[in-house]
Amino acid sequence: MESNTRRFTPLRFWKKLAPNARSIGRGAVEKALYLYYAVQNPATPKWARRVIYGALGYFILPLDAIPDLAPLIGYTDDMAVMAAALATVTFYITPDVKAQAHRKMAEWFGLPAQGWSDA
Repeated sequence: MESNTRRFTPLRFWKKLAPNARSIGRGAVEKALYLYYAVQNPATPKWARRVIYGALGYFILPLDAIPDLAPLIGYTDDMAVMAAALATVTFYITPDVKAQAHRKMAEWFGLPAQGWSDA
């Protein structure tokens, strides 16, 4: 995962996530946004940032264990990596981080920001 930390950039993240949000699915988008906004928070410690950068670097990496273009299963490996990262840094997924993610999801999916789960 160490090499993935160097692959992550906000620009690469948004270039992958924004145009593909609907095909990626709400669950994966929500996890990715939680991690993204948590890493932006100055209160998130360096060790947690490294975990997050590793997971998001894997997410934006064009070469996956399971290609992202595969119908229905293409993002399962990305989801697994992000879920593991979220479990590791869950303390830093604050209500503010969740609110930022939910606002972005409401913008993309057209649902009220408070209607999202805390997955």
